[in-house]
Amino acid sequence: MIKAVLLDLAGVIYDGEKAVPGAAAAVARLRASNLPIRFVSNTTRSTKQAVLERLAKLGLPVKGAELFTPAEAACNWLRAHERAAHLLVHPDLVSEFYDLPAEGSMAVVVGDAGDAFDYRALNAAFRKLTDGAELLALAPNRTFKDADGKLSLDAGAFVAALEFASRRQAIVLGKPAPGFFLSALATIPCTAADAVMVGDDAETDVAGALSAGLGHALLVRTGKYRGGDEARFAPAPSATVDDIGAAAEWILARCGAC
Repeated sequence: MIKAVLLDLAGVIYDGEKAVPGAAAAVARLRASNLPIRFVSNTTRSTKQAVLERLAKLGLPVKGAELFTPAEAACNWLRAHERAAHLLVHPDLVSEFYDLPAEGSMAVVVGDAGDAFDYRALNAAFRKLTDGAELLALAPNRTFKDADGKLSLDAGAFVAALEFASRRQAIVLGKPAPGFFLSALATIPCTAADAVMVGDDAETDVAGALSAGLGHALLVRTGKYRGGDEARFAPAPSATVDDIGAAAEWILARCGAC
């Protein structure tokens, strides 16, 4: 029986600056069923506050405690391990890391830096790693759906390049890291086996959630989805549905007396 829902944002709830058709109504139906919802996003170009404001403008008010982002997870990790941060992130995300240790052992934090991914920035991060810094990947996504509707390189390729050059393994903090899914469920609380994840990325959202122990994971045919994605990664989706509206129907049919 499904007792909690985890929802991706980009490609599921909104696409660029517009809501996916029917997204607000689908979320409202899930909320009306008394199913707890948490939003788990791998966005690393926007602050948590900016994401909350975007959702509010789209008619989807979300509380800060309901939204989980890799930058927030990274800040928690850095404080817990008393590490200073060398940032290789998008300029719009830098403000998320203002209140962190300024001295001591270092960790390189890599997100989707966009045009800031140049040789100088990558080499500076590489040199920190060769000096002993940890490597933190906010998210290892291969691609994202860009403003022109086509796929573009995401941070995963640059994380892999730094891993290759430095011979260090990145600590992944966003999806598909099991801890990211489980930290969201811990706030409900709900066992992983009773939760469902809805995403447009068959690898990080769906296979990641199922590998983390979630009972179900749905792949939507919106956002970055491309035909055949459901067969490219294992574990395969519990179901592939047209959009968030169809996902809500699938969930509500399986949540018992919710």
